[in-house]
Amino acid sequence: MTKGIISIKEGVTVDEAIRIMTERHVSSLIVEKVSNADVDGIITRKDVTNKVIGHGKDPRNVLVSEVMTKPLMTVTRKMDIMQVARLMARADVRRFPVREGDQLIGIVSNSDIFRAYSLDNVIPKKVKAKTK
Repeated sequence: MTKGIISIKEGVTVDEAIRIMTERHVSSLIVEKVSNADVDGIITRKDVTNKVIGHGKDPRNVLVSEVMTKPLMTVTRKMDIMQVARLMARADVRRFPVREGDQLIGIVSNSDIFRAYSLDNVIPKKVKAKTK
């Protein structure tokens, strides 16, 4: 999990979202709630590519609210990594914000799951093979 989140307001242009993602070296931004009754959303690199650039739209003229995913699907910090992996596969997403209570505390991505699997399963086998 990557701790912390980077957020954006839904009334901002996709061009600004691209700038923030590029500067912060991230592939997604949490879209802030408009009010307490509202829910969080997310805009990803895939949203920008598939819904804006791929359709020939000018990112300077498209709002985040037009292409973001809402409501935001989240997981809890206590969820098992295999549960998260299965949920990612079923929902066909690459990342989930991690929630602790009412707070978003980070993002777990398919890269995190791949890394965890590799550390638990592939690397120990390599070490065992070298020590024999």
